[in-house]
Amino acid sequence: MYEKHEFKLQTEKIPLYTPPESANITLKKKQPLWLAVLVGIVMVGYGIWRIGFTLPSASQYGWLAFIGGIFLLVAELLSSYEALSHYLSLRDVYEPEMPDVPHELFPDVDVFISTHNEETDILFKTANACAAMDYPDPSKVHVFLCDDTNRPEVAALAKELGVGYFGLSNNKHAKAGNINNALSRTSSPLIATFDADMIPKSNFLMEVVPYFFLPIMEKKEDGSWVVKPKEAQKDCGKIGFIQTPQVFYNADLFQYNLYAEDKVPNEQDYFFREVNLGKNRNNAVLYAGSNTMISREALEGVGGIATGTITEDFETGLRIEALNYRCYAVKKPLAQGLAPITISSLIKQRVRWGRGCIYSLRRVHLLSNPAFSPKLKLSYYACRIYWESFSRRLVYILSPVLFLLLGIPLVVMDLRQLLFLWLPYYLFYSFLLTKVSSEIRDTRWSNTIDTIMFPYLLIPIWAEFFHINEKKFSVTAKSRSWNDSNEFYLAIPHICLFVVSAISLVFAVQQLIINRAFGLIIMIMWMLINSFSLLMAVFFMRGRVNEREFERFNCDLEMEVRQEAEQEEGFAARVVNISEGGFAFERKEPLPFPTDRGTVLHFVIKDRKYCASLRGKIIAVSKPKRGKVWTYRVQRVGEMSTAEKREFFQIVYDRLNPLPEKLAEDTSYFDDLFRVMEEGNKERAPQRRTMPRFRVRSKEKLADGTVVMVEDLNFKYVRLRLVKGEALPETFTLFEGTEYPMHCEKSEIREGLYRIRNSEALLENPAFLEKIKEWGKK
Repeated sequence: MYEKHEFKLQTEKIPLYTPPESANITLKKKQPLWLAVLVGIVMVGYGIWRIGFTLPSASQYGWLAFIGGIFLLVAELLSSYEALSHYLSLRDVYEPEMPDVPHELFPDVDVFISTHNEETDILFKTANACAAMDYPDPSKVHVFLCDDTNRPEVAALAKELGVGYFGLSNNKHAKAGNINNALSRTSSPLIATFDADMIPKSNFLMEVVPYFFLPIMEKKEDGSWVVKPKEAQKDCGKIGFIQTPQVFYNADLFQYNLYAEDKVPNEQDYFFREVNLGKNRNNAVLYAGSNTMISREALEGVGGIATGTITEDFETGLRIEALNYRCYAVKKPLAQGLAPITISSLIKQRVRWGRGCIYSLRRVHLLSNPAFSPKLKLSYYACRIYWESFSRRLVYILSPVLFLLLGIPLVVMDLRQLLFLWLPYYLFYSFLLTKVSSEIRDTRWSNTIDTIMFPYLLIPIWAEFFHINEKKFSVTAKSRSWNDSNEFYLAIPHICLFVVSAISLVFAVQQLIINRAFGLIIMIMWMLINSFSLLMAVFFMRGRVNEREFERFNCDLEMEVRQEAEQEEGFAARVVNISEGGFAFERKEPLPFPTDRGTVLHFVIKDRKYCASLRGKIIAVSKPKRGKVWTYRVQRVGEMSTAEKREFFQIVYDRLNPLPEKLAEDTSYFDDLFRVMEEGNKERAPQRRTMPRFRVRSKEKLADGTVVMVEDLNFKYVRLRLVKGEALPETFTLFEGTEYPMHCEKSEIREGLYRIRNSEALLENPAFLEKIKEWGKK
């Protein structure tokens, strides 16, 4: 069905699709343009004043002061430009409205899953989810595992799942060569690209494919969508690609290491769900390489995925937009993957992104290339400015230290100039930053993240500026496993900078008190902010042991618990969270049989169109005081058939992660710092109880006259305390004279704990089961 063909390089621009206002959905309140103009004027005036009147002269203060002053001035001006650029792009954030497309128009789609050396366990989840995506005609969806290491086990996995396989040996162009190979051997008009770990939701295609019909459809006044007449479809433009957010089902390192997984969104959310959407207006959306639907015509028109660069997706998107294909970012998460779990892999990933961005922009001659529109140039140049911000972070940290410890002034101004010129500008700049900030990211967290990363990006980024290129494409590690590796040595630069900043801070406070140098108040605030970010960076590098092999998702699913797989009907329960390795379920009443460690039970879980049968054992049972439900935690055991595994994995992964989408409102500098210090010193107590324990708290008189307090019991043991008598007997009968007499004998486990000898008979006794329900409500 698929024949190899050559790419047809497109040399002429097509008409640019301009959406009507009625086809756009505004995602946030539009900010006024006059504010940007005012800010621009203030920034220009500030820059002229700083250049003409505040730079320390080399003859009076020395060359080190003069050069340092230049660095600080450039850092300030670039920060101002970046803030203004962000404001302009985010002042009017919108996404296109998805048209209602007749099902018969949905075209064939090729789905490419790029893999290099990832484990087949990871590929199973992604390929399985791709094969389960909804579509009007499933026969039009063609899923391919694109393996550029030509591994037999990946070919076998593709056969097992019923998807296509493209093996490739001697690949010289990394991921780009892998996708181009698949592109040359397929023919569908639309292509979905996924990284090996990015698991799409079942509605991915239904939520993305309709956008490609925007140029040929129009929305009527009654809200319905219709296809334009053929004569109106001419020269109406085309869609190049639709980029959905890259989100993750595990907490990223910034969330996890700083104990903020319930306080702040994923670090990448700000870009994919704010910044990239702001680029819709200028048709400058970044193609991120995964979770994307792309037009074959557009992709072949630029010669396929760009080769010779380590950020092939970034450059490919730029080339497509230069040909006037309209490209959009949308906000709704439709696929999710694994964030890096080691600091070293995170650093390696960011180095590749930064170097690749700078190299690609230089290679396409961004500013001088007439093929790029002015808006496209300004938008993509802001990407380059971002990677320069890590150098600025070092300048901002060292500037007050040089002045206070070495007496090297990088700015020359008196107190009046500080109060009436610099301070108003700083407040104006800070106000602009609050407008750029969102529900996802604020200035405090941006400073913290940049401070964490900058020591390890400085040299690679500057090397790229001087044309010392990184040739090798490195794949970010995708494994998700138990991790206790210690990379605290990476905190050495932060510790050194924190120490000198703390010393400078003490010196500044001393000078303020002794000499009443009130101008130092601003310097003190500056260093306090720097010290906070550096201290958070040290805590980040300290790390945090990853105690889970699999990530857990909140849910509410129907389930049956069966003692034997052949049972026709089990005990109903609700699954409240689930992972690849197990789940937790709740019942208002405890299970009426023992669930001690090692007992294997059978479970049937249902969710929408999925139904999974699996085996597991109870590893913990709990009931909060005055709680209304019993919670059981289950560890999955045994092998599953391919069919069972496919259903179960879709139940687990065809849902959104439980991580926050907005910044918590109750956080501050102190909250963040105290939380990390407190949580970092906590020890988790393991839960060992595997059967429900019922609170009884009743006095019972034994046959020999001994009075005992029955504290609590489970299905096999009862815990007693002597109230009246000389000693607890070795054997006796509790609840004698009732319908549920309990025969007990002393246990060797601990004092006061007795084994129930007739536990099996009691579990078949309706009167005992009713009593259990009564005790379970206490």
